[in-house]
Amino acid sequence: MSNKSGQTKLDAEVIAVAALALLDEVGLDGLTMRKVAAALNVQAPALYWHLANKRELLDAMARAVFVSAVDGIEAPRRDEDWRDWLIALASRLRRAMLGYRDGAKVLAGTYIDDESMWRTVELTLRTLEDAGFSKTRAARVFPILLHYTVGFVIEEQARSDDAYGDRNPYLPERLADVIDAHRYPLTAQLVTDVFSGDTDTEFTEGLRVIFAGIDAARADAAD
Repeated sequence: MSNKSGQTKLDAEVIAVAALALLDEVGLDGLTMRKVAAALNVQAPALYWHLANKRELLDAMARAVFVSAVDGIEAPRRDEDWRDWLIALASRLRRAMLGYRDGAKVLAGTYIDDESMWRTVELTLRTLEDAGFSKTRAARVFPILLHYTVGFVIEEQARSDDAYGDRNPYLPERLADVIDAHRYPLTAQLVTDVFSGDTDTEFTEGLRVIFAGIDAARADAAD
C-alpha cells in the first residue's frame, strides 16, 4: 500500500516482507535495520516507529513465514490419521522456512503473536484429543513438533550448497574420500545413509520415530 506521494506506507508487516527479501543477499547475520530501511527507501529511524529493535524485526519476519506456512490449513479429514496430519503440518512449515536463506534461524526463538498461530495450536490440540490423547499429553506434542522442525531445517540449511558453495563437504563423493574404511568400515559403508541427501525422507522418517515414541509413552501412561 502506498500513500499519496507514492511512498510505501510502513507497518510491521511491510518491513518484515522487505527484510525477508534481503535474506538471500545478506543472510541473517548481515541483516540490519539500516539495510532494511534502504531497501524500503526510507531512513532507519522511520522503522523504529513500528519495530523497536532487531528482536522485534525477527519476530515480525517469523510471523510472516509462519502465516504463509499455515495459510488454508484445516482439521484432518474424517479418515486421516493424526500422524499424517501432523507430518503435513510440519512439512508446510519446513517448506516455508526453506524458501528463505536462514529461514529456520529466523523462526528459532522468536515470538509469533498471530491468530494463525493460535488457530494452528487449537487444531493440533483438537486433533490429538480426538485421537485419544489427554489434554496434558496433547499440549506437549506441538512444542516437540515445532522444535524438531525448526532444528532440522537449521541443520539442513547449514549443510546446503548455499552455505558451502562448490566445496560442500557433505556431498557423498567427498565424504567417501575422507573416511578411512579400514578403521571405520561401517561408517564408510553407510555414510551416504547417515548423511543422506534425501532430506525429504529423512525429515518424514524422523517425525515418524518421534510419533512412535509419543504413542509408546501414551500407552505406558495408560498402563
